[in-house]
Amino acid sequence: MYWKAKTISHKKEKRIAVYFEKNTELITRIKQIEGARWSQSLAAWHIPDTEQNRIRFKIPPLSHIIPSAEGIEQIKKFKQWLRSKRYSESTITTYTEALKSFLVFYREKPIAEITNEDVIVYNNEYILKNNLSASYQNQIVNAIKLFFQTIQETKMMVDKIHRPKRAKLLPNVLSKEEIKLILNAHSNIKHKTMLSLIYSCGLRRSELLNLKPADIDSKRGIVIIRQAKGKKDRIAPLSPKILEMLREYYVISKPKTWLFEGQNIGEHYSEQSLQSVLKQALQKVGNTKPVTLHWLRHSYATHLLENGTDLRYIQELLGHSSSKTTEIYTHVSTKSIQQIKSPFDDL
Repeated sequence: MYWKAKTISHKKEKRIAVYFEKNTELITRIKQIEGARWSQSLAAWHIPDTEQNRIRFKIPPLSHIIPSAEGIEQIKKFKQWLRSKRYSESTITTYTEALKSFLVFYREKPIAEITNEDVIVYNNEYILKNNLSASYQNQIVNAIKLFFQTIQETKMMVDKIHRPKRAKLLPNVLSKEEIKLILNAHSNIKHKTMLSLIYSCGLRRSELLNLKPADIDSKRGIVIIRQAKGKKDRIAPLSPKILEMLREYYVISKPKTWLFEGQNIGEHYSEQSLQSVLKQALQKVGNTKPVTLHWLRHSYATHLLENGTDLRYIQELLGHSSSKTTEIYTHVSTKSIQQIKSPFDDL
């Protein structure tokens, strides 16, 4: 059964045209693909250009295609511009990969000719058709906005590039009882201390792994978190119980460069290993929730709020740039909600 397929632009849509001699079985199969249509002018069936359909008809996925020579050169320049602005390497990677995806989609079009309308087409024909998340779409928008600020000759109106409407999701929070079980699950002092320090100081995963022994200031009773998200330093209060645990850990492990090191002296403890430490703790206590390390940070913030800590202090402790980010914890705090009496109780 011979057929050939290729990507096309049909009525301003990215499609995959499938050509074959008239065959009842093939027609039946292609009709079952969502969005399949027959074109008299093309004398071919055509289907949406999605990653799934590319795999189905042996067309290289967009992720395997490189941009045009112009696109490659511009991505290189964009990366240099981001570095000159002192963006972190992880942010540079995120933005350049996102931009690459967009420029691959328009690899046949000169960059100076790309317009705001093309962003809308990309969102509909690539992001939505491949069921990619709103957060990924937002990364693309960030990358496109920054990139076109660096382009002198462009038809793009950066200020009019719209963002996806973000889902208002509540942070996942564990009860104090659940936290206690998880933190006490490990007998290994290193594993126990890492998880406890994340919760007791509201740390991000990367913040914990980038701590150095000198960042624990026992005399002042604080932890110094250096060059965290947004390249900001901040401090967090150090619990006396955590300090005691850290001293015990320090005597046993004697870390050199990093507070928590990998198997070799001076090497970072890996993010995957840290996630595995949490996973093992959850298995030991029989907690089947899809808990991540960030849940410990969310729980820290919510428990502070329930203990009566002012939101402004919580914002400082978490290192949030905007108070709006911190305010979301008011929606998951149960202290006030539990005092509300349901009318059901009066029936």
